[in-house]
Amino acid sequence: MDILRKVRTIESTIARQFDGAAKRLARPGAREPLEIVHAILDAVDRQFQRTSRGERVFPFNRIRVSVLAESRDARDRLETVLAGDYGLRRRIADKLRSAGCDDSDIAVAINYVGRAQKTWGDPEFHVTFATVEVPALESLVPPSCPPRLEITVVRGVTDKRTYSLAADRIDIGRCVEVKDNQGRLIRTNNIAFVEGALDVNQSVSRQHAHITYQSTSREFRLYDDGSVHGTHIVRGGTTVTVLGGSRGVRLKSGDEIVVGDARMRIRINAALPNHSR
Repeated sequence: MDILRKVRTIESTIARQFDGAAKRLARPGAREPLEIVHAILDAVDRQFQRTSRGERVFPFNRIRVSVLAESRDARDRLETVLAGDYGLRRRIADKLRSAGCDDSDIAVAINYVGRAQKTWGDPEFHVTFATVEVPALESLVPPSCPPRLEITVVRGVTDKRTYSLAADRIDIGRCVEVKDNQGRLIRTNNIAFVEGALDVNQSVSRQHAHITYQSTSREFRLYDDGSVHGTHIVRGGTTVTVLGGSRGVRLKSGDEIVVGDARMRIRINAALPNHSR
């Protein structure tokens, strides 16, 4: 009888392990790393609160993100997106600044785990928020935040005519979400021209161009992302071509950005050095 009980115990243990492995393998539609990033940003967005004056505030200064990574390969794929130059920390900071919130004391911690917890609201990640009192340091120098960039679409069709953005990177292209041949999300355009709306829009590549803010020189620069019909800047009657793979071209308030046949006019809402190209 003891031997029989031991055999049943072993069988039960093996069955539980097999069921767990089967559930992990059968987990439907595991998302790509960039899709997980956007889901985490949605979780952050739900934490904003509105004051009596209608302003948005973010009541926390500590964000801890636990992400499921069942293998070393899975962790490497996640880290490429979550910890890159435009990873999760930068995207959260951009979201806060775009909402008019101070991000200077926000700390984001990312932890990779091999197994999801039962308390998680999402099978692939969990986010906790906290407020920690941080003593003021007189010697603390605030980081250089990008000025707000207003972009008005003057030719072409987008969801909005005017965009007001405060971000280190602004992607421009056709469609909001850009996916590869296997349907995986590889890019989200901040300025998105509507697919099939006009011939003008069709001249805009899906990954056409992007703008970055250089904090050291306090300037915006425009880059071409290998577009089919080119990227240009019109300034004072002169057209400057932005070559793919170059260092980009410095932008000035009042410039017109030309992507394919579409046009946008920019206004920088802060005093920046007025440099030439």
